[in-house]
Amino acid sequence: MFESVGWGEIVVLVVAGLFILGPERLPSAAAWVGRSVRQVKEFANGARDQLRGELGPEFDELRKPLEELRGLRDLHPRNAVRRTLFDDPEPKPNGFAPGPNLTKSNGTPQAHPAAPQPPAPLARNERPPIDPDAT
Repeated sequence: MFESVGWGEIVVLVVAGLFILGPERLPSAAAWVGRSVRQVKEFANGARDQLRGELGPEFDELRKPLEELRGLRDLHPRNAVRRTLFDDPEPKPNGFAPGPNLTKSNGTPQAHPAAPQPPAPLARNERPPIDPDAT
């Protein structure tokens, strides 16, 4: 439930509670919060058990889309960028990784694009060519 709350945030909350409530009322407020969280969990578990009892096997079918929605938590932009930049592409069903489309518009295979040739090495004291558009 509180998987995204770290120790730093907990310390800040305790210190803020200490200043707001004072040392006399802080323990009773913490006990009240604990009881409230426990009661909410019990209500949620009771509702889930009641639904499972009433729906029977259909409950599991309703739960599958919810489990798929939980997988959408992966769609954080940082995770998407990391997956795009650093993970290998998944192979296609034909066994090849996704790449450029090598078929012409009429469906015939197109020749593989030629790799650019590296420039010839420069001779001693030769100045490299200058591209005025790149500067």
